[in-house]
Amino acid sequence: MLYSHVLVAVDLIDECRAVADHAQQLAGALGAKLTVLHVVEPLAMAYGGDVPMDLSMLQQQQFEQARERMQLFAGDYGLPEEQMQIAFGHPRQEIHRVATEFGCDLIVVGSHGRHGLALLLGSTANDVLHGAPCDVIAVRLNKTENT
Repeated sequence: MLYSHVLVAVDLIDECRAVADHAQQLAGALGAKLTVLHVVEPLAMAYGGDVPMDLSMLQQQQFEQARERMQLFAGDYGLPEEQMQIAFGHPRQEIHRVATEFGCDLIVVGSHGRHGLALLLGSTANDVLHGAPCDVIAVRLNKTENT
């Protein structure tokens, strides 16, 4: 079998449904297991790391919101809870960790295909590609399409 376990990383916004749809169709065609992962980034990381206040309560709320959205997502895709994962940390590291831990042989991520300065600053898709423990497919997202 080409791939037996597909990991799809989603950010739980509407745009990610195209990525999840692609991964689900691919897994179905291959007879592979599908695991969906959402990574909650530490708020301090998002704001540069030097935040002079306790963000633990906000971080907990963010994690709870992610859990609720992931449950809705699971229902929409008919996936059991054990195939839905939420991790806390840097997306690249967590995606690599979960792929390794779960024995995934393909990672599917979304890519905006940025150019110029945005390309120089990098993207999650590009980040995941480097050092990935398995193959990676980037599904191109186009904000001008209505999905």
